[in-house]
Amino acid sequence: MNLLCDHMLGSLATWLRIFGYDTFYPNEMMNDKDILQVARNEKRLLLSRDHALLMQAKKSLIPILEIQTTDLAEQLRLILQKIPPDETLFLTRCTLCNTPLHLIPKEELKNKIPEKIYQSHDTFWTCPTCKKYYWMGTHYHHMKERINTLRNNHSS
Repeated sequence: MNLLCDHMLGSLATWLRIFGYDTFYPNEMMNDKDILQVARNEKRLLLSRDHALLMQAKKSLIPILEIQTTDLAEQLRLILQKIPPDETLFLTRCTLCNTPLHLIPKEELKNKIPEKIYQSHDTFWTCPTCKKYYWMGTHYHHMKERINTLRNNHSS
């Protein structure tokens, strides 16, 4: 299922991408009308805390999921409960732009990433859209721990 987080849910959008959900997040220039148009055109479930936006979406027959908390862990638990994640998709999307990541040969990153990272890792991914590079470093392991914590809390 494709998702769309409103302007109030930027952290949630990032974490949904980490969990592998295709999650659109509007840029600062987009207004409610633009957001609803994307949701309709791309058949996305609208996730929002904005009551006016939710009411407009209902009138437009756009599927919605109201987020009633500001607590990120609670927001994620709600999504995991309503839309179970596909574990094979964890950490496969760019957290910045939502594009699926691609494996990249290590050799292509010589002089593009810190030498210490280049020497200590063998597997790398890139986002073909924003050109960000990813590897299984400390940040990756922290995200995996958080994923496991959230999944364990959800299943109990």
